[in-house]
Amino acid sequence: MTLPSGIRLLPQTYQPLFAHRDFRRLLPALAASDLGDGMSMITVAWLAVLITPPDQSGIVVGAAIAASALPGAAGSLLFGRWLRRLPPRRLLAADSRVRALLLGCVPVAWTTGVLHPVLYVALLAGSSVLHAWGSAGKYALLARIVPPEQRLAANALASSSSSASVVVGPALAGLLATVASPAWIVGFDAVSFALLAAQVGRLGSMPEEAATAEPLGTGRSATGLHFLRRQPELLGVLALTWFFNFLYGPVEVALPLHVTGDLHSGASLLGLYWTLFGVGAVLGALTVGTLRRLPLWPVTLGIVVGWGLTLVPFGLKAPTSVSVICFALGGVIYGPFTALSFTLFQDRTPAAWLTTVLAARSAALLTAAPTGTALGGPLTAAIGPRQVLAASGIATITLALVAAAVRARGRRRALAGAVARATRDGGSGPGG
Repeated sequence: MTLPSGIRLLPQTYQPLFAHRDFRRLLPALAASDLGDGMSMITVAWLAVLITPPDQSGIVVGAAIAASALPGAAGSLLFGRWLRRLPPRRLLAADSRVRALLLGCVPVAWTTGVLHPVLYVALLAGSSVLHAWGSAGKYALLARIVPPEQRLAANALASSSSSASVVVGPALAGLLATVASPAWIVGFDAVSFALLAAQVGRLGSMPEEAATAEPLGTGRSATGLHFLRRQPELLGVLALTWFFNFLYGPVEVALPLHVTGDLHSGASLLGLYWTLFGVGAVLGALTVGTLRRLPLWPVTLGIVVGWGLTLVPFGLKAPTSVSVICFALGGVIYGPFTALSFTLFQDRTPAAWLTTVLAARSAALLTAAPTGTALGGPLTAAIGPRQVLAASGIATITLALVAAAVRARGRRRALAGAVARATRDGGSGPGG
């Protein structure tokens, strides 16, 4: 097919993606839902403050933020018996419809004057309960739409959309908040998921779905985590990603306190840090998608080391200009990680298991950053924000070195086992 002129301006690696009709339909809808979620990063907490008495605002804000994410881990376990039988398209559609319906109740309840904090937290919790399965469905669907050699580029576009929403979403939410209640901005998020559900319904038929989904519906009770236990490489990727996100968590606590306490500055400098980080993450994700035949494991470990190195200058009392540049560079380095991680899972997991394994991955990772963030508070109070940032960087570098050593040891053991089997088989043959 002839590509539109705008698409021909993209790097050559991305152009073949848009030859797939389903990908062209899906990507804008995913970007819209990412933007809605980016806007909700501010409006969820802001609306909680508006509907809560001042002496209870801290509790309700914390509960609202937790309810926006953590129930997805519970949903992965509670509904796995039924949902792992569904093809990726239906998983993504189900998650989108639930989010559209329950988030859409927020502006309705606000307008009618019944948006009590308990109801608000309940609606947020319900809207996120299928989050792990929806994320699994999204990346499993991408793996099905495009051929294996194009998966990294497709994942890079999807993850860069998420990164861009972190930059654009909060700024757009702040602008809209001057003319509309934050409840209506949450409603925009609901509309974006309604559009995503509708677009998923327009995707072309995929006759292979029944064949690939059937093994999960034949009474097999093992979960994605059980499968991962038999796949050391994928389990290693999951463990690395969990600890990487866990060590990232304290940064979200320490950086604002570093800006206000150590640098005696304000929100504008904090915004600059995160804006440059977000822009860098988008550029990094888009760049990695242009590369072909990338050695996924070595590059993934290099990203972990690189991100850790960009945090160390904070502990060395580097000038603010240097730390800002390092944080922006950290975004460039950090940005490709999601695309590479999902590509590793897509390439190493049988199609029949992919949604189940990705749901288990999402459920596990939903606990990583919040746990690190919770730990970041006491650590920052004990040793100071500058030291926490540097310690997070050093621990992250250590994580990569340990992961590299474990992987090298595993490969040596596998090679030794292969040599032993070859020797045994050779010795038992004719003339052995």
